[in-house]
Amino acid sequence: MIPVRGYTGQRVAVLGLGRSGLAAARALHEGGAIPVCWDDNAAARDAATEEGFEVKELHKAGAFDDITRLIVSPGIPHLYPAPNPVVRAAMVAGVPVDNDIGLFFQSFATEEWANFDVDPKVVAVTGSNGKSTTSALIHHVLESTGRNTQLAGNIGRGVLDIDPAADGDVVVLELSSYQTDLARSLTPDLAVFSNLSPDHLDRHNGMGGYFAAKRRLFAEGGPDRAIIGIDEDEGLYLAGQLSESAADDRVIRISTEQKLTGPGWQVFARKGFLSEYRKGRQVGSIDLRAIKGLPGAHNHQNACAAYAVCRSLGLAPRVIEQGFASFGGLPHRSQIVAEANGVTFVNDSKATNVDSAAKALSAFKNIRWICGGLEKEGGLDGLKDATGQVVKAYVIGREAAHFAMQLSGVDAEICTTMETAVAKAIADAQEGETVLLAPAAASFDQYDSFEKRGAHFIELVKETLK
Repeated sequence: MIPVRGYTGQRVAVLGLGRSGLAAARALHEGGAIPVCWDDNAAARDAATEEGFEVKELHKAGAFDDITRLIVSPGIPHLYPAPNPVVRAAMVAGVPVDNDIGLFFQSFATEEWANFDVDPKVVAVTGSNGKSTTSALIHHVLESTGRNTQLAGNIGRGVLDIDPAADGDVVVLELSSYQTDLARSLTPDLAVFSNLSPDHLDRHNGMGGYFAAKRRLFAEGGPDRAIIGIDEDEGLYLAGQLSESAADDRVIRISTEQKLTGPGWQVFARKGFLSEYRKGRQVGSIDLRAIKGLPGAHNHQNACAAYAVCRSLGLAPRVIEQGFASFGGLPHRSQIVAEANGVTFVNDSKATNVDSAAKALSAFKNIRWICGGLEKEGGLDGLKDATGQVVKAYVIGREAAHFAMQLSGVDAEICTTMETAVAKAIADAQEGETVLLAPAAASFDQYDSFEKRGAHFIELVKETLK
């Protein structure tokens, strides 16, 4: 646990008592603060009470009269589409609002670091798609070299649940826009911006607000080195804003759409080959084509980002390549779950938006595509140029008919349930084809999470193939 410092004897409110909220309450208590907790869910309040925390209705008048700060869990809106009433009450009372990420950066460094030979480092990864794989890949490569490393944030452990830093420790954080938007302190040593595509637009009032939330990771103190994907205009702009000149190697530009040239530090992947250039000269390369855990151009972008981070931490290209080769991938992200009769079965349930689904579709050939669910804002237009390898679509979800109508030029069958879609896809599949779950939609119309949707797909595939 990372004890939160700076609030000894002070009452600090915690709103939302899920994993991150309870961890924040514990870390505040460990640091000498007095947590005051609230959650609209009675079971969550009971859990806090059982741990000995004070529970108080924070939306009532005068609730913030003796509160120093409000810590908000990431799923709770603090501005758009409208502030949660408790957040609004804190703002009206002039009480600063923060989250567990802000508390982490405020408390991670300690006086003990003066005794370390090598200062600990924090790597923070954000972006619309691939940030979990990128974070896990960095962590895996570091672990494969024997380096002491911890994985936290949206993946792994909660940021305040990790162990205090050891000599030479590297903490890898996956951070969502919800987390970067609200944190009052953001001071990683290295920061990654992988890509940007429409997502969570209701929480950020559009693409401008969404980009601004991501950009804060590079503005609130700023990292020593930034790794920026420049295949979208926002990344190109951000790289330019962070650079003092074309040769400024504090910014590493990455791409999977173009060969990067110039006097700076560049990492790009084309036709399955990753290349590193510095000062206009190639200094490293990796053949990504045979690495099963990183299929497709979207994973090659993840590899570029992870490679750039690991190089910045002093690892040699061949060492990084060895780490990549032993990476098995993450569950629900282009995860090969079975191979039978010449057919490959892939679970990409994490493809919850159009852009991530399009990238999954580009990674495989001859696809029996299981898609559908709770549509996100913006429709399915972004899939028009991505379905060339789709043999047939099997559409699930409560609004399967409406979803199928938008799949122009695709042979689509309305299945509604995962059971029907899997059974029909398996019955139809021929040798050399791939049955791919890449929904291009959220799961919440039928499942509690994308993980449960993916697990159901895996269960049905394995049961049918018995």
